[in-house]
Amino acid sequence: MDRMKLADAHVHLDLLSGVDQALEEARSAGVEMVVGVSMGLSSICVTLELAERYPGFVLPAVGLHPWQIEREDSEKALEKVANCLDRAVAIGEIGLDYGIRTRKAVQKEVFRRQLGMAAERGLPVVVHCRHSHARTLELLKEYRIKRAVFHWYSGPRDVLEALLAEGYLISVTPAVETSPKHREAVQATPLDRLLLETDSPVAYQGREAAPADVVRVCREVARLKDVDPEEAALRTTQALRAFLLPAQEEHGLEKP
Repeated sequence: MDRMKLADAHVHLDLLSGVDQALEEARSAGVEMVVGVSMGLSSICVTLELAERYPGFVLPAVGLHPWQIEREDSEKALEKVANCLDRAVAIGEIGLDYGIRTRKAVQKEVFRRQLGMAAERGLPVVVHCRHSHARTLELLKEYRIKRAVFHWYSGPRDVLEALLAEGYLISVTPAVETSPKHREAVQATPLDRLLLETDSPVAYQGREAAPADVVRVCREVARLKDVDPEEAALRTTQALRAFLLPAQEEHGLEKP
């Protein structure tokens, strides 16, 4: 069996312990690219620095996550996002989380500002949404966002169908092995509209994930879709390359 060619579409590199070792282990496992998402000021800086050290392998996304809005200076963070767009392949991780204390109006304002940046620059967005799926989709449509991926989607079926109708994607984490809602979303989504991710270093079943764990995500997706793991790897990696298409030449990626 040939080694699979994989991509991890969502990693928090600034939170990974032993990040260099984790990235080398991912390469050894067949991972060809890793999208490093950001949550705020410090993570943007770390992610961009790693992208410079691993050109064409670590691809940076910049953004202010709803969890960080009240934990840091959101104005400085948004300014940082705006100033780093030339170095980013996407804006993310951004969105709405109505399960936290930060006021909905504040979250929506921060989300709107970043969607405006994405619309102006033609960048894709990496979306966090919890207890806010319908509203998140409404805002993406309002700003005419062409490319968006809903990270770790486990939301309502009707919203899933609506976001797929808009041409958006969802991403699959190791939770697909155990979460019924996540599995249902994956089963209802065409393979070409799925991205594989680990959300490293989030813990699954008591163990922190690493980018190399995208291999197990791929194998489970292949099982659910009744295809060979190699086909699942190829088609999801192609989907990520297409998602990042305008940034490919600048960041040394090959066309899908």
